[in-house]
Amino acid sequence: MLKIGIVGLPNVGKSTLFNALTRQSVPAENYPFCTIDPSVGVVGVPDDRLDNLAKLSGSEKTIPAAIEFVDIAGLVKGASEGEGLGNQFLSHIREVDAILEMVRFFDDPDVIHVHGEVDPVRDIEVINLELILADQQSVAGRRERIMRDVRAGSKDAITEDAILAKIEGALAIGKLARSVELSPEEAKLIKSLNLLTLKPILYALNGKTGGHNLNEVNDGRAEAAIDLIKSLGSQYVHVDAGTERELIEVADEDQDMFRQELGVQVNGLTELIRGAYETLGLITFFTTGPKESRAWTITRGSTAPEAGAAIHTDFKDKFIRAETIGWQTLLQDGSWSAARDKGDIRTEGKTYVVQDGDVMVFLHS
Repeated sequence: MLKIGIVGLPNVGKSTLFNALTRQSVPAENYPFCTIDPSVGVVGVPDDRLDNLAKLSGSEKTIPAAIEFVDIAGLVKGASEGEGLGNQFLSHIREVDAILEMVRFFDDPDVIHVHGEVDPVRDIEVINLELILADQQSVAGRRERIMRDVRAGSKDAITEDAILAKIEGALAIGKLARSVELSPEEAKLIKSLNLLTLKPILYALNGKTGGHNLNEVNDGRAEAAIDLIKSLGSQYVHVDAGTERELIEVADEDQDMFRQELGVQVNGLTELIRGAYETLGLITFFTTGPKESRAWTITRGSTAPEAGAAIHTDFKDKFIRAETIGWQTLLQDGSWSAARDKGDIRTEGKTYVVQDGDVMVFLHS
């Protein structure tokens, strides 16, 4: 299951967003919001495509893809040296697949900022610096531990040390480890270190209804922050965590109307989840039938056998072929049998690269 850690300075809306995400209404009794501890929640991913396929098939169950969100305690300057929750905070981040970095994007004298004035570039740099400093400690410690093997001429140790030296050089000049180009083999070799700045980061620019949002005041702060995010090779989404938190009390059919009244143009939670998938290079394929319709999350570029492994290892190891159709085509045809009669169902082999929105049936030995 995809695991995303929500990080940011204190009082920027992390817990508000977490509450909105984990209390949103999704048609998925299989993935209700479940609390693992007070700051961890599993959320079913809303997907209209899945809902429509379930209606088409008359499915007894609808099982969406799921994301585990972790609300990590507010990060303060000096966390890498143990300030605030320090090492506890950093250890929680090490366990996630991606980081969702909340950044305050509005002025409001009634909402205190930990550094006084609102400056998203500074806030991003403070958080990233703490992650960099923590990674410097990890890299230095690892290089020290393998030095004896390096001196003894161990090929693996020498290779690993060379990779770590490249990363250490980038960290020393304030760059994220992600800025270092690594081959898949090199990345695999240091994966166990769980470096924080190797993780993909999605930035959530948190605005506020009725506040002075930075993307509207035109004083250069919004543009500078977005330029910085792009320079880091990351993506961003706009969200209004407070409004989204309030909207969870509103019936689903009325939410769009309330958003319009409040001047909120998009569903921030949907945009955020979409951004998380793009940041991690993920797509969704579906299986559907009378018993259940289900969404499966895989890495973009996965072949049919690799996609099958998301369901069961046999679907990869004993793969024969897959019957495949795009979700829109299936809905237009009206049923699987009608789609087959029209010749819209394709038979794909081991080399087929699964596309986002494919509906699939796997055949294995």
